[in-house]
Amino acid sequence: MNQPLWQPSLQRIASANLTAFMRHVHEQYGAEPADYAGLYTWSIADTERFWHAVWSFCGVIAATRGDVVLASKHAMPGARWFPQARLNFAENLLRRRDDATAIVFWGEDQLKSRITYAELYAEVSRLAQALRAAGVSRGDRIAGYMPNLPGTVIAMLAATSMGAIWSSCSPDFGVQGVLDRFGQIEPKVLFSADGYFYNGKTIDVLPRLREIAAQLPSLEKIIVVPYTRAAPPIAGIPRAVNVHEFMAPYLARNIRFERLPFDHPLYIMYSSGTTGVPKCIVHGAGGTLLQHLKEHVLHTDIRAGDRLFYFTTCGWMMWNWLVSGLAAQATLLLYDGSPFIRNGNILFDYAEAEKMTVFGTSAKYIDAAAKFGLEPRKTHKLGALKSMLSTGSPLVPESFDYVYRSIKSDLQLASISGGTDIISCFALGNPLLPVWRGELQCRGLGMKVEVFSEEGRPLRGEKGELVCSAPFPSMPIGFWNDPEGAKYRAAYFAKFPGVWCHGDYVELTARDGLVIYGRSDAVLNPGGVRIGTAEIYRQVEQLDEVVESIVIGQNWESDVRVVLFVRLRDGLALEPALIDKIKKRIRDNTTLRHVPARIVRVADIPRTKSGKIVELAVRNVVHGLAVRNIEALANPEALEHYRNLPELQY
Repeated sequence: MNQPLWQPSLQRIASANLTAFMRHVHEQYGAEPADYAGLYTWSIADTERFWHAVWSFCGVIAATRGDVVLASKHAMPGARWFPQARLNFAENLLRRRDDATAIVFWGEDQLKSRITYAELYAEVSRLAQALRAAGVSRGDRIAGYMPNLPGTVIAMLAATSMGAIWSSCSPDFGVQGVLDRFGQIEPKVLFSADGYFYNGKTIDVLPRLREIAAQLPSLEKIIVVPYTRAAPPIAGIPRAVNVHEFMAPYLARNIRFERLPFDHPLYIMYSSGTTGVPKCIVHGAGGTLLQHLKEHVLHTDIRAGDRLFYFTTCGWMMWNWLVSGLAAQATLLLYDGSPFIRNGNILFDYAEAEKMTVFGTSAKYIDAAAKFGLEPRKTHKLGALKSMLSTGSPLVPESFDYVYRSIKSDLQLASISGGTDIISCFALGNPLLPVWRGELQCRGLGMKVEVFSEEGRPLRGEKGELVCSAPFPSMPIGFWNDPEGAKYRAAYFAKFPGVWCHGDYVELTARDGLVIYGRSDAVLNPGGVRIGTAEIYRQVEQLDEVVESIVIGQNWESDVRVVLFVRLRDGLALEPALIDKIKKRIRDNTTLRHVPARIVRVADIPRTKSGKIVELAVRNVVHGLAVRNIEALANPEALEHYRNLPELQY
């Protein structure tokens, strides 16, 4: 394609935060970037001054920054950013305290609310006092089993204001999925809604909450947030209290923010659980804050008064990313529920009604909107909308076409990519650059992103591994319960020692954009939602009928669908009743997205000589690709069971 789909106007370039930032680095640091390419080169060549510039330009609030930007600068992992700094994450998000709107909330079409910055500060103050009185202190884990409510934001901010560590998952997770996560980190307090709305239905969470409470002995308090009813019946849940009752004794006052080291733990996120229970990824407060400020202020061009939306649950890192928009003084537009009610139009109804300026969603949603035949350009007034963000899975070129044809022609479409592992992005949008069909606009400032061959040779114009070859502030500070860091190093640094290997299969284009071809490991990714195979195995193989199983993602209609292969006990057939039983078991204990699109019976499952099943080998056979390392298999003949299966042709 010889022409970009979108080109920023001269006025937009002139007024962009990124343009002001280039002036800032020239005036304060003597750098002279003529364009984004020059700024990017400077940001990775003089990375300490770059991150110092981000701190000053974005106005990080701290007791002290210190003189040292990066200690042990050549250690990866091991480099330490701003080791003398003392700050508080929540204080930076609560910097604005006036009567402008801080958060707007829509719970499908069932409930709407809004809260000002002053009210947000007051509610965080009251809840923080209540948590302190309940014995919460620095380093305690506070968990959220919550929908995407304003109350979830308030709970996170209250916890982190005192140096407690926040961790959340969405209420569509089954009991085992919650225990696999929170059971590892032993939270002192659990916040949970009483239920949630989805596709017009009300789902009661309290029965699952009772089971979870019985199996999390670390819990000292369960705080129930009313959502689907005013007075949830919580008497049967031990140590449970209604959040309004919990906060009632406290009046708003100045919050006592604990100013802590830059790398003090802020969030615990979770890997997909491919090889067992999910890994608990610990992210630091300073690195998360600084990286999100860079991405919001510079790459997304957010400023005070912008109205920022991302369609996400509290189990996806985009929730954490969205909430950080408060530090840029944006109004957060929260939504919880199905994005397809009102004949698929509700998110565009929301965009019009609330004058949304930044619309964030998944590639799968854009694809679904196209298949629904939605044409918001004709049906909705989207004059305020300046940017649309997409992540979760690669945005196919046809979806770029759809956005500009049917949503809005004068719009920056930013396909962005990063992950839970870094709670941020390696590739981002850019208000100064054109949008090319099928390409992510640029590599993120301060991120030395490269594409490596299998041998570790830098590539351009060829597919390879996405890596980052120099330290960056939002690298995890480690994994929970990994005191020597062995699991952490094995996860990211085993393939290319001293270099972060992200597990994405990508290409760096001649325009310095990126094209992503998917994950390079076995993680399933239907609709852009990362699913670990082990989470499915843990459920399926508890069924008496199933001897063992293997699950893959099959490329299907510009997405990925989950395919489960099962080896059954002798004499059993894969009848419809058994298929339904398997799906119900998975659905009840994980989420709807884990439920396979196809379940196929096989006679044998290939494995290595050490007994490990080989998902990638099966996936390659299903897609007609060659299988590497076949000599490592104990039973390579088993792969033939997966070749040209008729069940996978429709």
